[in-house]
This record gives sequence, C-alpha cells and structure tokens, in this order.
Amino acid sequence: MGIPTLITTNTESGDALSAFTSSIDSTYDEYMFVIYNFNPTSGSNFLWQASTDGGSNYGVTATTTAFDAHHFEDGSATSLAYDTGQDQAQSTGNINLQWSTGSGADESSSGIIHLFSPSSTTYVKHFYSRFSAYRGDDANTHAFVSGYFNTTSAINAVKFVADSAMDFDAVIQMYGIS
Repeated sequence: MGIPTLITTNTESGDALSAFTSSIDSTYDEYMFVIYNFNPTSGSNFLWQASTDGGSNYGVTATTTAFDAHHFEDGSATSLAYDTGQDQAQSTGNINLQWSTGSGADESSSGIIHLFSPSSTTYVKHFYSRFSAYRGDDANTHAFVSGYFNTTSAINAVKFVADSAMDFDAVIQMYGIS
C-alpha cells in the first residue's frame, strides 16, 4: 500500500447527505474514505453510491457481497456469517456498508472504504470496506462489504447517506493513495 494523502474532510452534523463531487480523478489509482463516528438520528444503515457525471446523478450499477461478525454486550449471542440480505446483484440502489448502527450517545460506527482505479475507462471499479459499530440492539459488529461498480465510465463523485434519508453526524475524510 502506498502513502495516503489527505485530500478533503467533510464534517457532517445533522445532515442527510455527504458528497465528494471533486478531486476523484486520475491523480491517484486508489482512493480511501475514512469514516469516524457515524451516528444517525435513529438506528440506521450507512450507505454509499457513485456517480459518473460529477454528482448530478447517482446510481451506478453494482454487485456486492457482505458478511459480518457480531457479539451481544450481554454475551447472549455471537455470530460470524455471510449476510445475503446485504448483497446486491446488478443493482443501482445505495450500497449498504454498515447496518443497524444505533443512535444513542454511546452508539456509532466507523470504517474505511477503498475504491480502486475510479478513473479507468477500461475496467469496472472494485471496492471493499470494513466497519465496526455499536448497534442499537447492544451488539458490537464488524461488517465486511466488497464489490464492484459495473461501469467502464470514470467514477468522479461519491455520496454517503443513512437509509430513509435520515440525518446523521460523521466525519468523512477522502485520501488519495499513490
């Protein structure tokens, strides 16, 4: 892995959307997004989607796979499982990266997403993410999602949202990796 260079930081406070609509270009072959303390106004999922037109439209076709590990605070249950409910198969909807993040003062999720060669006009755009969260049902979870945006057009913008257009707090940083 190369050296990350911080490009920009979005600090959201009670916002429904966080978008990066510039600086995703051919400068770097890999972009990394670091999310700190995503805390929705009500228990929610953290999602993203890409754009090939600078953020005018989002909905690039994607295929993903997901699994997670979780452990309840009271020790009542643990699991490591493939989660078919989080998969997408050639869908243009928002992609779920972390599910069931709680809204309490002590509940949030944080994670990292890697997006590879978004400016390529030859290949699809691969990505993977890892998130850790304290869920609304008092479980800690670690979610793993990977997939690809099925386009040979350059991706030049991404957005992050909570499901149901819910407001959230978070700090999201975009890095270029060379």
